[in-house]
Amino acid sequence: MKILEVKNLKTSFFTHMGEVQAVRGISFDLEKGEILGIVGESGSGKSVTSLSIMGLIDEPGKIKEGQILFQGKDLSKLTHHELEDIRGNDISMIFQDPMTSLNPVFRIGNQIKEIILEHTDLSKEEAHEKAIKLLKLVNIPEPETRINQYPHQFSGGMRQRALIAMALSCDPKLLIADEPTTALDVTIQAQILELLRELKDKVDLSIILITHDLGVIAEICSDVIIMYGGLVMEKGSVFDIFENPQHPYTKGLHQSMPKNVRGSKERLIPIKGTPPDLLEPPTGCPFSPRCPHAMEICMKKDAPLFKIEKGHTASCWLHHEDAPKVENYIQVKGDAFDEIV
Repeated sequence: MKILEVKNLKTSFFTHMGEVQAVRGISFDLEKGEILGIVGESGSGKSVTSLSIMGLIDEPGKIKEGQILFQGKDLSKLTHHELEDIRGNDISMIFQDPMTSLNPVFRIGNQIKEIILEHTDLSKEEAHEKAIKLLKLVNIPEPETRINQYPHQFSGGMRQRALIAMALSCDPKLLIADEPTTALDVTIQAQILELLRELKDKVDLSIILITHDLGVIAEICSDVIIMYGGLVMEKGSVFDIFENPQHPYTKGLHQSMPKNVRGSKERLIPIKGTPPDLLEPPTGCPFSPRCPHAMEICMKKDAPLFKIEKGHTASCWLHHEDAPKVENYIQVKGDAFDEIV
Protein backbone atom coordinates (compact mmCIF):
# COMPACT_ATOMS: atom_id res chain seq x y z
CA MET A 1 0.00 0.00 0.00
CA LYS A 2 1.40 3.40 -1.02
CA ILE A 3 1.41 6.01 1.73
CA LEU A 4 3.09 8.72 -0.41
CA GLU A 5 3.18 9.39 -4.15
CA VAL A 6 5.23 12.26 -5.59
CA LYS A 7 4.45 12.99 -9.23
CA ASN A 8 6.49 15.32 -11.45
CA LEU A 9 7.40 17.65 -8.57
CA LYS A 10 9.01 20.94 -9.60
CA THR A 11 10.14 23.45 -6.97
CA SER A 12 12.00 26.68 -7.74
CA PHE A 13 13.32 29.73 -5.90
CA PHE A 14 12.73 33.05 -7.64
CA THR A 15 15.70 35.23 -6.65
CA HIS A 16 16.90 38.61 -7.89
CA MET A 17 19.40 36.73 -10.07
CA GLY A 18 16.75 34.51 -11.64
CA GLU A 19 14.96 31.20 -11.13
CA VAL A 20 16.89 28.53 -9.21
CA GLN A 21 15.35 25.25 -10.36
CA ALA A 22 16.07 23.20 -7.24
CA VAL A 23 13.77 20.27 -8.10
CA ARG A 24 13.02 19.82 -11.79
CA GLY A 25 10.37 17.11 -12.13
CA ILE A 26 10.86 14.08 -9.89
CA SER A 27 8.50 11.20 -9.19
CA PHE A 28 8.63 8.41 -6.61
CA ASP A 29 6.45 6.32 -4.28
CA LEU A 30 6.82 5.23 -0.67
CA GLU A 31 5.17 2.03 0.52
CA LYS A 32 3.65 1.88 3.99
CA GLY A 33 6.14 0.60 6.57
CA GLU A 34 9.18 1.00 4.28
CA ILE A 35 12.33 3.14 4.56
CA LEU A 36 13.17 5.08 1.39
CA GLY A 37 16.62 6.62 1.03
CA ILE A 38 17.27 9.75 -1.05
CA VAL A 39 20.97 10.19 -1.86
CA GLY A 40 22.95 12.85 -3.66
CA GLU A 41 25.58 15.57 -3.37
CA SER A 42 24.88 18.89 -1.71
CA GLY A 43 22.63 20.93 -3.99
CA SER A 44 21.04 17.90 -5.67
CA GLY A 45 17.55 18.79 -4.41
CA LYS A 46 17.20 16.28 -1.55
CA SER A 47 16.27 18.69 1.24
CA VAL A 48 14.09 20.85 -1.02
CA THR A 49 12.14 17.70 -1.88
CA SER A 50 11.52 17.00 1.80
CA LEU A 51 10.54 20.61 2.53
CA SER A 52 8.15 20.52 -0.44
CA ILE A 53 6.45 17.44 1.02
CA MET A 54 6.15 19.18 4.39
CA GLY A 55 4.76 22.36 2.81
CA LEU A 56 7.64 24.40 4.21
CA ILE A 57 8.76 26.13 1.01
CA ASP A 58 8.64 29.85 1.80
CA GLU A 59 9.15 32.88 -0.41
CA PRO A 60 10.96 33.23 -2.73
CA GLY A 61 10.40 29.49 -3.16
CA LYS A 62 7.37 27.93 -4.82
CA ILE A 63 6.08 24.53 -5.88
CA LYS A 64 5.54 25.18 -9.59
CA GLU A 65 4.08 21.89 -10.67
CA GLY A 66 3.29 18.34 -9.66
CA GLN A 67 1.39 16.38 -7.05
CA ILE A 68 2.31 15.23 -3.54
CA LEU A 69 -0.28 12.59 -2.65
CA PHE A 70 -0.28 11.57 1.02
CA GLN A 71 -2.83 8.80 1.58
CA GLY A 72 -4.55 10.01 -1.58
CA LYS A 73 -4.71 13.70 -0.53
CA ASP A 74 -2.73 16.21 -2.62
CA LEU A 75 -0.68 18.22 -0.12
CA SER A 76 0.36 20.77 -2.75
CA LYS A 77 -3.27 21.93 -3.08
CA LEU A 78 -3.97 22.40 0.66
CA THR A 79 -4.17 25.74 2.45
CA HIS A 80 -1.66 26.73 5.12
CA HIS A 81 -4.20 25.93 7.85
CA GLU A 82 -4.99 22.51 6.38
CA LEU A 83 -1.27 21.70 6.17
CA GLU A 84 -0.82 22.62 9.82
CA ASP A 85 -3.32 19.88 10.74
CA ILE A 86 -1.21 17.31 8.84
CA ARG A 87 2.27 18.50 9.88
CA GLY A 88 3.18 17.01 13.23
CA ASN A 89 0.07 14.83 13.37
CA ASP A 90 0.49 12.68 10.24
CA ILE A 91 3.86 13.78 8.82
CA SER A 92 6.81 14.79 10.95
CA MET A 93 10.40 15.75 10.21
CA ILE A 94 13.81 15.55 11.87
CA PHE A 95 15.76 18.56 10.63
CA GLN A 96 19.50 18.73 9.97
CA ASP A 97 22.01 19.35 12.75
CA PRO A 98 20.86 18.41 16.27
CA MET A 99 23.24 21.06 17.66
CA THR A 100 21.15 23.94 16.33
CA SER A 101 17.64 22.48 15.89
CA LEU A 102 16.83 22.67 19.61
CA ASN A 103 16.16 26.00 21.34
CA PRO A 104 19.03 26.45 23.85
CA VAL A 105 16.98 28.52 26.35
CA PHE A 106 14.11 26.05 26.82
CA ARG A 107 14.21 22.74 28.66
CA ILE A 108 14.02 19.59 26.53
CA GLY A 109 10.74 18.57 28.15
CA ASN A 110 9.09 21.91 27.44
CA GLN A 111 10.03 21.71 23.77
CA ILE A 112 8.47 18.25 23.44
CA LYS A 113 5.37 19.18 25.47
CA GLU A 114 4.78 22.31 23.37
CA ILE A 115 4.25 20.13 20.29
CA ILE A 116 1.98 17.69 22.14
CA LEU A 117 -0.19 20.49 23.57
CA GLU A 118 -0.41 22.20 20.17
CA HIS A 119 -1.57 19.13 18.24
CA THR A 120 -3.54 17.08 20.81
CA ASP A 121 -6.20 17.54 23.49
CA LEU A 122 -3.98 16.22 26.31
CA SER A 123 -3.66 18.17 29.56
CA LYS A 124 -0.31 19.54 30.75
CA GLU A 125 0.08 16.61 33.15
CA GLU A 126 -0.71 14.07 30.43
CA ALA A 127 1.68 15.82 28.02
CA HIS A 128 4.42 15.64 30.67
CA GLU A 129 3.88 11.90 31.10
CA LYS A 130 3.90 11.35 27.35
CA ALA A 131 7.12 13.33 26.97
CA ILE A 132 8.78 11.05 29.53
CA LYS A 133 7.53 7.98 27.65
CA LEU A 134 8.90 9.38 24.39
CA LEU A 135 12.33 9.97 25.90
CA LYS A 136 12.25 6.42 27.20
CA LEU A 137 11.16 5.15 23.76
CA VAL A 138 14.24 6.70 22.12
CA ASN A 139 16.49 5.17 24.81
CA ILE A 140 17.46 8.32 26.72
CA PRO A 141 18.53 7.19 30.23
CA GLU A 142 16.79 8.59 33.32
CA PRO A 143 14.07 10.36 31.34
CA GLU A 144 12.38 11.70 34.50
CA THR A 145 15.54 13.71 35.20
CA ARG A 146 16.56 14.48 31.62
CA ILE A 147 13.19 16.01 30.78
CA ASN A 148 14.07 19.03 32.96
CA GLN A 149 17.52 19.58 31.42
CA TYR A 150 18.61 22.01 28.70
CA PRO A 151 20.05 21.04 25.29
CA HIS A 152 23.62 21.96 26.34
CA GLN A 153 23.40 19.25 29.00
CA PHE A 154 22.82 16.60 26.32
CA SER A 155 25.50 14.99 24.14
CA GLY A 156 25.17 15.20 20.36
CA GLY A 157 23.66 11.72 20.16
CA MET A 158 21.18 12.46 22.94
CA ARG A 159 20.11 15.69 21.23
CA GLN A 160 19.40 13.72 18.08
CA ARG A 161 17.35 11.26 20.13
CA ALA A 162 15.45 14.17 21.67
CA LEU A 163 14.66 15.48 18.17
CA ILE A 164 13.38 12.04 17.20
CA ALA A 165 11.20 12.03 20.35
CA MET A 166 9.79 15.42 19.31
CA ALA A 167 9.09 14.13 15.79
CA LEU A 168 7.20 11.14 17.23
CA SER A 169 5.24 13.16 19.80
CA CYS A 170 1.96 13.11 17.82
CA ASP A 171 2.24 9.56 16.46
CA PRO A 172 2.92 10.42 12.79
CA LYS A 173 2.49 7.92 9.97
CA LEU A 174 5.41 9.34 7.92
CA LEU A 175 8.76 10.49 9.30
CA ILE A 176 11.22 12.47 7.16
CA ALA A 177 14.77 12.35 8.52
CA ASP A 178 17.04 14.93 6.87
CA GLU A 179 20.70 13.98 7.44
CA PRO A 180 19.95 12.53 10.93
CA THR A 181 23.53 11.32 11.46
CA THR A 182 25.43 14.44 10.35
CA ALA A 183 28.04 15.68 12.88
CA LEU A 184 27.78 12.47 14.92
CA ASP A 185 30.66 10.03 15.36
CA VAL A 186 30.47 6.58 13.78
CA THR A 187 29.36 4.77 16.95
CA ILE A 188 26.52 7.20 17.63
CA GLN A 189 25.51 7.11 13.95
CA ALA A 190 25.05 3.35 14.19
CA GLN A 191 22.93 3.75 17.33
CA ILE A 192 20.66 6.36 15.71
CA LEU A 193 20.17 4.19 12.62
CA GLU A 194 19.36 1.18 14.77
CA LEU A 195 16.89 3.31 16.73
CA LEU A 196 15.11 4.38 13.53
CA ARG A 197 14.91 0.77 12.41
CA GLU A 198 13.42 -0.28 15.75
CA LEU A 199 10.92 2.60 15.77
CA LYS A 200 9.73 1.70 12.27
CA ASP A 201 8.52 -1.64 13.61
CA LYS A 202 7.40 -0.47 17.06
CA VAL A 203 5.15 2.39 15.97
CA ASP A 204 4.47 1.32 12.34
CA LEU A 205 6.35 4.21 10.72
CA SER A 206 7.13 4.90 7.08
CA ILE A 207 10.44 6.78 6.77
CA ILE A 208 12.19 8.92 4.16
CA LEU A 209 15.90 9.12 4.97
CA ILE A 210 17.85 11.90 3.25
CA THR A 211 21.64 11.66 3.22
CA HIS A 212 24.78 12.02 1.12
CA ASP A 213 26.26 8.89 2.73
CA LEU A 214 25.79 5.62 0.84
CA GLY A 215 26.97 3.72 3.91
CA VAL A 216 23.96 5.00 5.88
CA ILE A 217 21.65 3.97 3.03
CA ALA A 218 23.08 0.45 2.92
CA GLU A 219 22.55 0.10 6.66
CA ILE A 220 18.83 0.83 6.89
CA CYS A 221 16.93 1.47 3.63
CA SER A 222 14.83 -0.88 1.53
CA ASP A 223 14.58 1.35 -1.58
CA VAL A 224 16.82 4.15 -2.85
CA ILE A 225 16.58 7.22 -5.09
CA ILE A 226 19.76 8.76 -6.50
CA MET A 227 19.34 12.50 -7.18
CA TYR A 228 21.56 14.89 -9.11
CA GLY A 229 20.91 18.38 -10.45
CA GLY A 230 17.30 18.38 -9.23
CA LEU A 231 16.46 15.16 -11.11
CA VAL A 232 16.26 11.44 -10.34
CA MET A 233 19.19 9.57 -11.89
CA GLU A 234 18.37 6.07 -10.66
CA LYS A 235 15.72 4.30 -8.58
CA GLY A 236 15.74 0.78 -7.22
CA SER A 237 16.01 -1.49 -4.20
CA VAL A 238 19.04 -1.14 -1.98
CA PHE A 239 20.32 -4.37 -3.54
CA ASP A 240 19.93 -2.92 -7.05
CA ILE A 241 21.81 0.27 -6.19
CA PHE A 242 24.71 -1.48 -4.49
CA GLU A 243 25.03 -4.69 -6.48
CA ASN A 244 23.87 -3.57 -9.93
CA PRO A 245 24.24 0.25 -10.32
CA GLN A 246 23.15 1.34 -13.80
CA HIS A 247 23.91 5.06 -13.94
CA PRO A 248 27.43 6.53 -14.31
CA TYR A 249 26.72 8.90 -11.40
CA THR A 250 25.75 6.01 -9.11
CA LYS A 251 28.88 4.16 -10.17
CA GLY A 252 30.91 7.31 -9.50
CA LEU A 253 29.52 7.51 -5.97
CA HIS A 254 30.55 3.90 -5.38
CA GLN A 255 34.08 4.49 -6.65
CA SER A 256 34.53 7.54 -4.43
CA MET A 257 33.60 5.63 -1.25
CA PRO A 258 36.24 4.13 1.04
CA LYS A 259 36.15 0.32 0.95
CA ASN A 260 35.73 -1.34 4.34
CA VAL A 261 38.18 -4.12 3.56
CA ARG A 262 41.17 -4.79 5.78
CA GLY A 263 44.42 -4.36 3.94
CA SER A 264 42.74 -2.81 0.90
CA LYS A 265 45.02 -0.42 -1.00
CA GLU A 266 42.50 0.46 -3.70
CA ARG A 267 42.60 4.18 -4.49
CA LEU A 268 39.43 6.25 -4.35
CA ILE A 269 38.32 7.66 -7.70
CA PRO A 270 36.73 11.11 -7.31
CA ILE A 271 33.99 12.40 -9.58
CA LYS A 272 35.76 15.17 -11.46
CA GLY A 273 34.10 18.55 -11.94
CA THR A 274 31.41 20.32 -9.92
CA PRO A 275 27.61 20.01 -9.60
CA PRO A 276 25.54 22.03 -12.09
CA ASP A 277 24.41 25.61 -11.48
CA LEU A 278 20.64 25.26 -11.12
CA LEU A 279 20.22 28.93 -11.90
CA GLU A 280 21.16 27.91 -15.43
CA PRO A 281 20.92 24.09 -15.52
CA PRO A 282 22.65 22.41 -18.46
CA THR A 283 20.67 21.19 -21.44
CA GLY A 284 20.25 17.43 -21.47
CA CYS A 285 21.51 15.18 -18.71
CA PRO A 286 22.80 17.32 -15.79
CA PHE A 287 25.61 14.83 -15.19
CA SER A 288 26.88 14.87 -18.78
CA PRO A 289 29.67 17.50 -18.19
CA ARG A 290 31.21 15.14 -15.59
CA CYS A 291 30.32 11.80 -17.16
CA PRO A 292 33.12 9.68 -18.66
CA HIS A 293 30.64 8.13 -21.11
CA ALA A 294 28.80 11.29 -22.25
CA MET A 295 27.63 11.28 -25.87
CA GLU A 296 26.24 13.99 -28.10
CA ILE A 297 22.64 13.16 -27.21
CA CYS A 298 23.44 13.47 -23.49
CA MET A 299 24.26 17.14 -24.02
CA LYS A 300 21.03 17.81 -25.93
CA LYS A 301 18.20 15.80 -24.43
CA ASP A 302 17.16 14.50 -21.00
CA ALA A 303 17.18 10.72 -20.81
CA PRO A 304 13.93 9.01 -19.76
CA LEU A 305 13.94 6.51 -16.92
CA PHE A 306 14.84 3.26 -18.69
CA LYS A 307 13.56 0.09 -17.03
CA ILE A 308 16.42 -2.20 -16.02
CA GLU A 309 14.21 -4.74 -14.29
CA LYS A 310 11.12 -4.64 -12.10
CA GLY A 311 11.40 -1.69 -9.71
CA HIS A 312 14.80 -0.63 -11.05
CA THR A 313 15.15 2.30 -13.47
CA ALA A 314 18.01 4.55 -14.61
CA SER A 315 17.95 7.87 -16.47
CA CYS A 316 20.83 7.21 -18.84
CA TRP A 317 20.97 7.06 -22.65
CA LEU A 318 23.40 4.13 -22.42
CA HIS A 319 20.35 1.92 -21.83
CA HIS A 320 18.79 2.78 -25.15
CA GLU A 321 18.81 -0.18 -27.54
CA ASP A 322 20.91 1.78 -30.05
CA ALA A 323 23.50 2.98 -27.54
CA PRO A 324 27.13 1.91 -27.85
CA LYS A 325 28.24 -0.71 -25.34
CA VAL A 326 30.41 0.28 -22.40
CA GLU A 327 32.79 -2.28 -20.94
CA ASN A 328 34.82 -1.67 -17.79
CA TYR A 329 33.96 2.03 -17.91
CA ILE A 330 35.56 2.40 -21.37
CA GLN A 331 33.15 3.57 -24.06
CA VAL A 332 33.07 1.57 -27.27
CA LYS A 333 32.73 3.99 -30.15
CA GLY A 334 29.50 3.94 -32.15
CA ASP A 335 27.63 6.28 -34.48
CA ALA A 336 24.14 4.79 -34.79
CA PHE A 337 22.97 6.05 -31.41
CA ASP A 338 23.38 9.77 -32.04
CA GLU A 339 21.09 9.46 -35.06
CA ILE A 340 17.99 9.36 -32.83
CA VAL A 341 18.51 12.95 -31.64
